[in-house]
Amino acid sequence: MQATRDDLYARLDALGIGHRTVDHPPVFTVEEGEHLKRDLAGGHSKNLFVKDKKGTLFLIVALGETRIDLKALGPAIGAQGRLSFGRPELMEAVLGVTPGSVTPFALINDRDRRISRVILGQEMMVFNPVWFHPLENNASTAVSPEGLLRFIADCGHEAETVSLEKPLG
Repeated sequence: MQATRDDLYARLDALGIGHRTVDHPPVFTVEEGEHLKRDLAGGHSKNLFVKDKKGTLFLIVALGETRIDLKALGPAIGAQGRLSFGRPELMEAVLGVTPGSVTPFALINDRDRRISRVILGQEMMVFNPVWFHPLENNASTAVSPEGLLRFIADCGHEAETVSLEKPLG
């Protein structure tokens, strides 16, 4: 059974992570959410569910404006071969979310630890707060960068912070 928004909020509360949520019409792309940034100070994300040629799964969490070169990023994060987007069916099975709703908060649903690596863009982590969909794309939830790291760790993952503007390597 996949976690709900209320389950997410309960988990954040249990961890002592302050959060604030703003409801809005569904947003499927960074471009569609541009108007929200004017009213919601902080770092706004784009989140990529990708896999390499061996099927290793990665969650890439970047500042919305970041241009991500998947070809260059793959070798920099140890991917085997080219990175490609994971199929919607796989995303739903692993993270319990649909396209347009990918979020690091979905790690709450990765009980089998199928996501191999969680990569956070350092460009995003300088903002406080940082905003993500709360498992649905009709709202945005703000947490501190420290709170995000604590949540990810509580889900059994270790986040790696790297520059996504200029991948290592």
